[in-house]
Amino acid sequence: MKKHDNALRSRRQGETLAIGRTLGAAAAILASSLLTTGLAQAESTPVNLPEKCFPESVSATSDGALYVGSFNHGGVTRVTPTGKVDAFISPGANGSRSTLGVLADEKSGTLYACSNDLSGIGVPSPGSGKGAFLKTFDLRTGAPKGSFALKDDKSFCNDIAVGSDGTAYISDSFAPYVYSLKPGATALEVWATDPALAPAKDGVGLDGIAVGGDGNLYVTTFIPGKLFRITVKDGKAGAVTELKPSSALDHADALRAHGDGLLLIEGAGRLDKVTVSGDEAKIEVIKDGLAEPVSVAQVGDSAWVAEGKLSYLIGPNKDKDPGPFVLKSVALPK
Repeated sequence: MKKHDNALRSRRQGETLAIGRTLGAAAAILASSLLTTGLAQAESTPVNLPEKCFPESVSATSDGALYVGSFNHGGVTRVTPTGKVDAFISPGANGSRSTLGVLADEKSGTLYACSNDLSGIGVPSPGSGKGAFLKTFDLRTGAPKGSFALKDDKSFCNDIAVGSDGTAYISDSFAPYVYSLKPGATALEVWATDPALAPAKDGVGLDGIAVGGDGNLYVTTFIPGKLFRITVKDGKAGAVTELKPSSALDHADALRAHGDGLLLIEGAGRLDKVTVSGDEAKIEVIKDGLAEPVSVAQVGDSAWVAEGKLSYLIGPNKDKDPGPFVLKSVALPK
């Protein structure tokens, strides 16, 4: 009888554990479903930015945090994964002025930012320093790390990409230079230059920049809109090749790597997927009708697009009300 009672008790304990495991698994599935649903809803909701901040670039980290540079206010605004908006880098920090390109590099723990003095075109900004600089900050704390001048008096630091070896590449919109900053370096070097990269008369040169899945560097020019590949071999720049797009590019702006291809912003209002084959680039519009977009950052299956509306600051709409500034979420194709 005692043996029978022990066996019965053991069987009931086993059944209780099994039921507990089943309920636990169901609860985990339910929690996961609710979390996923919540994230999906959050990603579809635009993120409000500070009033009249005129964003110029956006970058993201793997946890979903977004980093936004301001064309007029300077500094870098951070949107945390919970949706909190804070001034991560204060305007004027590390001797910075107007902030254009930003790039969060988790591998080195560095936030890169392009700083320019835009007072010559009537854009007030914090600080008093002249020239174009690449500024670096600690990605965790926001503390200043370094400051690197672009060499040409006409230089305009626009955007940044980082290679697998940790080398940062910087586009110069007013001179035909792509700069590099190797890990531990104390100054920028001209990594690539070519007449094809020079700004056209009354145009704007190098703008977007990204390291493709093939390890080569890709750059855009803004006006006229063009797309180039710069071959990378043993860390050095090789041939500069203008790619033939399947449709004309209009104000080709920011580039970001996306799988085996690229994400491209056209300032005329489009987010594109770019697939390169040989010297041809297939352009597929993901989203049209955006308000003067300037940059894009990928978080999971979504692209966060910054609408710069810069025509309301330095263009034909100057002094008109630009309305609110937001980051818009766009679902990326599978």
